[in-house]
Amino acid sequence: MEDLWSVAAGVFQVWMFVVVFLIMLPAMFGLSLGVTGVYIQILVKILEWATIRIQRGRQEQPSVPVPLPNGIIERAGGSMEEEMVRLRRSRSLAGGEFALSDAFYFYKKGLESIVDDQVTQRFSSEELASWNLLTRTNQNFRYISLRLTIFWGLGVFVRYGVLFPLRITLAIIGLSWLVIGTTFVGFLPESSVKNWLSELVHLTCYRICARGLSATIHYHNRENKPKKGGICVANHTTPIDVVILANDGCYAMVGQVHGGLLGVIQRSMVRSCPHVWFERSEMRDRHAVTSRLRAHVAARTKLPILIFPEGTCINNTSVMMFKKGSFEIGGTIYPVAIKYDPRFGDAFWNSGKFNMVSYLLRMMTSWAIVVNVWYLPPMTIQDGEDAAQFANRVKSANADQGGLLDLAWDGGLKRGKVKDSFKEEQQKMYSSIIVGQNGLRSQRACAESTEEQPCYKHTET
Repeated sequence: MEDLWSVAAGVFQVWMFVVVFLIMLPAMFGLSLGVTGVYIQILVKILEWATIRIQRGRQEQPSVPVPLPNGIIERAGGSMEEEMVRLRRSRSLAGGEFALSDAFYFYKKGLESIVDDQVTQRFSSEELASWNLLTRTNQNFRYISLRLTIFWGLGVFVRYGVLFPLRITLAIIGLSWLVIGTTFVGFLPESSVKNWLSELVHLTCYRICARGLSATIHYHNRENKPKKGGICVANHTTPIDVVILANDGCYAMVGQVHGGLLGVIQRSMVRSCPHVWFERSEMRDRHAVTSRLRAHVAARTKLPILIFPEGTCINNTSVMMFKKGSFEIGGTIYPVAIKYDPRFGDAFWNSGKFNMVSYLLRMMTSWAIVVNVWYLPPMTIQDGEDAAQFANRVKSANADQGGLLDLAWDGGLKRGKVKDSFKEEQQKMYSSIIVGQNGLRSQRACAESTEEQPCYKHTET
């Protein structure tokens, strides 16, 4: 029995030596021993071999399922007016008359939305071009050959028997260091020393947590990193986005006050750093939220605010509507584009399917997290531009840089119904086509009329 305890003690000592001296300490100083890089290179080679083996297996076994493409409908790229011209064929739109064939346009769009709409598919996991040896995405590929089955079994052992305990250990150490460190720093008087220690505690904690996820992060254009007094806006895929960004610099977080363990972490963090936490009642008061954020930005010595203006997690393929509230605050906007490599694990958090604990367990049993982060040049609102237009301009730049699809839809449709304004927009667009040029001219004449010569002409809509 004593021999068993001595063996267990020896294993524990080796384990803690690896965790503390080979992973934790290098992470705290922003260093890397290159182990993760070698691990990723080996993974790439294995996944490439698995892809070739699956392709060969499909030829040998035609019954093996083939993954469906991301889009099953080929959509026409023309505008409403162009498609209606094609539907009417011989008849022109210039007459400003209704044609029964116009109904087929709306019928077609409705069926496309029912079968394969652009919104719902953004809230499900991204489709992979080939299997990444994870059971959750296998489609029975692990039975295609004996060698592939052996590699899959070894992968399960490595992920659950080695990586998972290691990542749990690092996550516990990182979060404990965050709570204890920020609590002690919070007792210090306000000074530059306190701010420096707070940033040091936050940075080291997030770096340890990033190593706990085997994260390989590639930062681009670091000369554009957000500066104090600014607002950092980024596309949102997962709660881990915070860890990814804060691994390279400190931010003031914005969010709702929570209870439980997350509440303990929030309360300890705000003692040492001016994070902006709101009560649930305050979140409904848009004016109060904007006022607090403006006050934070006005103090040029405070950390940049980190905001995810989509308001929900999107599945790493697209960028959806940026809510204009973040762009009404004023100040300089620092856009950041984040794109995860889906080959090593699905980073998207489907909050409707998994709670936070289940999601984190899935992340800690994936191969790794490989992500690219692009810092875009700072942007400010232009003359004659409102907050909504500014938000769309920033969103387009973010999507272009990250290679993501730029969508105008509101991410709130994940839980709510389509707003009436979206329906009215389509109705107005069709009405303008039916009214024709005569109607447009009469509308223009009304707009140019004065009080001495008012416009009484009725325009049919």
